Amino acid sequence: MNLRKPVLTAIAASLFIFNASQAAPNDSATLGQIRDTAMASDWAYGRLEDMTDLIGPRLSGSPGAAAAVQQVAETMRKLGAKVTLQPVKVPHWVRGEEKAQLVDYTGRPAGIVQNVVLTALGGSGATPAGGLTAPVIIVHDFDELKERAAEVKGKIVLIDVPFDQGMAERGLAGNAYGRGSAARTRGPALAADLGAVAALVRSIGGADFRLTHTGMTRLQDGKRIPAAAITAEDAMLIGRLSKRGPVKMHLALTPKTLPDADSFNVLADLPGTDKADEIVIVSGHLDSWDLATGAHDDATGVTSAMAVIETLNKLNLKPRRTIRVVAWMAEENGGSGGRAYHQANKATLDKQFAAIESDGGVTGRTFGIVAGVRPQYEKLFAPLQASLTKIGAGALTRRDVLGEGDLHYMESDGVPSFAPHVDTSAYFNYHHTPADTFDKVNPEHLKRHVAVLSTLSWYLANMEEPIGRAPEQFDR
Repeated sequence: MNLRKPVLTAIAASLFIFNASQAAPNDSATLGQIRDTAMASDWAYGRLEDMTDLIGPRLSGSPGAAAAVQQVAETMRKLGAKVTLQPVKVPHWVRGEEKAQLVDYTGRPAGIVQNVVLTALGGSGATPAGGLTAPVIIVHDFDELKERAAEVKGKIVLIDVPFDQGMAERGLAGNAYGRGSAARTRGPALAADLGAVAALVRSIGGADFRLTHTGMTRLQDGKRIPAAAITAEDAMLIGRLSKRGPVKMHLALTPKTLPDADSFNVLADLPGTDKADEIVIVSGHLDSWDLATGAHDDATGVTSAMAVIETLNKLNLKPRRTIRVVAWMAEENGGSGGRAYHQANKATLDKQFAAIESDGGVTGRTFGIVAGVRPQYEKLFAPLQASLTKIGAGALTRRDVLGEGDLHYMESDGVPSFAPHVDTSAYFNYHHTPADTFDKVNPEHLKRHVAVLSTLSWYLANMEEPIGRAPEQFDR
């Protein structure tokens, strides 16, 4: 046994750490070490299991959300980060009974009713305690809803917008989601204005396993009608039955909108050296919907961001700018966490050098970075791309504006925004469903995700060149 070899290896490792900290921060050797260290670690996967399995769902205002704030804060303190809990007032909506049955339709055998699988949308109003019974009218877009306005009063409106999985599989999952999301967020309010007694939307997702996909809808007090998502299969069933004749549904939804609750964004800083007053944010949102444990949406984003500091600590690397991990609160139902941070830092946004948010899960591989910078800055990221190419993640997609959920307030005021570029072709199979659980996360995808976030965060924190500042450069 060669006793000298382990000793020499340890000495070499310590020399590397020393040399890396003294070398040009964004040299290829340092970037490579960050990338490879992240790829070899399962730390984020362990923290993901802690968050999803030990806490469970984390809807804003819930005990789960409060527990998650404490869990992330304690974990980051153990890493030596400077932790701040930033107060945020958040919506507090709770789900109640959810039941629907088709109680009358042409050709119905005597005594037969059919159960409909559905879930209330965030912000939904309630039916009377005993439910309500009304005819169902089906529309496929807002134009049709307006054209049939005279038929809507006293009816349950079903807005049936199928999810285009083919589009998702060709890299356009966000576009496919956008059409269904518009129906969900705006459709119930329009139906309420026209006199509907309730509104249903077809769940937005690509897997036909009779899953409900919840999400926020924008209803106003005084017009807060019951609103729910039904499964794709049940939407198609109602459509087929409607071709035979009128369909009547009994619906019972009993959610409650409670007073806004007190909560927090979790901020955890790895202090910088000579540019410590400048901030690079790397973030995800801490809250989730209540149907499952929010593994992809967005526990992977939060734990990957947390792992940036863990990765850099392993290498004893100190960034020039402060790297700030942020676990945002209440992204799912209004974005109050992002607004609170923007307002608190509005007078000093020139010190927010750049911001990264991960909110696309890791259902597929991370292939690179989406950068919200102007064309003249794209070339500055070539060394970063070269490093990430070695793990198949060197793609850079430039956009003028990203519009990421918690960052768009700062981005609209000139802060450059970034996101990992993830294959999301399967993301909407799980998004906002009871199936968004820990077992759906591929640990190798998560490692690559952490590697991209860690290397990008370090690179931004040590850039010499500015990457855009003036708000007038950005589209409003």
